Amino acid sequence: MKKILITGGAGFIGSHLCKKLLDEGNDLVCVDNYFTGSKENISQLFKSAYFEVMRHDVCFPLYVEVDQIYNLACPASPVHYQHDPVQTTKTSVHGAINMLGLAKRINARILQASTSEIYGDPEIHPQKEEYWGNVNPIGPRSCYDEGKRCAETLFFDYQRQHKLDIKVVRIFNTYGPNMHPNDGRVVSNFIMQALQNQDITVYGDGNQTRSFCYIDDLVNGMIKMMSSSSKVIGPINLGNPTEYKIMDLAKIIIELTKSKSKIIKRNLPLDDPMRRKPDISEAKDAIDWEPTTDLQDGLEQTIEYFKNKLK
Repeated sequence: MKKILITGGAGFIGSHLCKKLLDEGNDLVCVDNYFTGSKENISQLFKSAYFEVMRHDVCFPLYVEVDQIYNLACPASPVHYQHDPVQTTKTSVHGAINMLGLAKRINARILQASTSEIYGDPEIHPQKEEYWGNVNPIGPRSCYDEGKRCAETLFFDYQRQHKLDIKVVRIFNTYGPNMHPNDGRVVSNFIMQALQNQDITVYGDGNQTRSFCYIDDLVNGMIKMMSSSSKVIGPINLGNPTEYKIMDLAKIIIELTKSKSKIIKRNLPLDDPMRRKPDISEAKDAIDWEPTTDLQDGLEQTIEYFKNKLK
């Protein structure tokens, strides 16, 4: 049994990670300030004697004794991270400093949940880990993009300077149950609109692409990365390399929900990337990971979750 700290543990990804690690027989400390996380996401875990919850903001130091740290704390959708962009940057940067300081003090292995937004609006396709990205440092998305880039810098500096045992994964578009219904992400937006027979809003011409990874696949990848050899540091892309046009995703969701929704187009937001697809060669080679859930199966489970939310 390992004692594991998960920051952002009540969020979409964090709650699934908590459940999986608890099911595997670990002792968990879940930390969240509930800005975007929800107690409802983790309520089923409260009955376990090995699940502890702390309301805490990672912008402030934390003192606990654990073996491993998963640092997931940060709003991850444009609606939420642009609501308070200064706080978003603080969460990424100060949060990384505080969690790295904790890991250094207690000699714990620490994993950073980074993002595909590291690559910005990429000029290289698909995106490989050695690509440095094409990021606007002063745009409306910069608080998140540059905050996560700086967090990666801090992780690698702690590794070089203090020999800290780090892991860095770059998460591509992930979907599944426990997504916030109003987080502005394309999958939750389309499903909520389709289930209510509202117009489905596509930004731009709908030809921009994304690659969608189901939450169970992502969590398995994160745990494999954390359990890998100390020589495997990353960054490693975790995502589904199958690419879909946004317009095609809208049509698939309309069909699966049997919705009467019509598709309407809106202006594309500033700095919204046109293409997003991970090269997962490194994940296959280093941690023997690749996603196994196809889009239709994952969407059906996600749609069922949102149907229950609307009851």
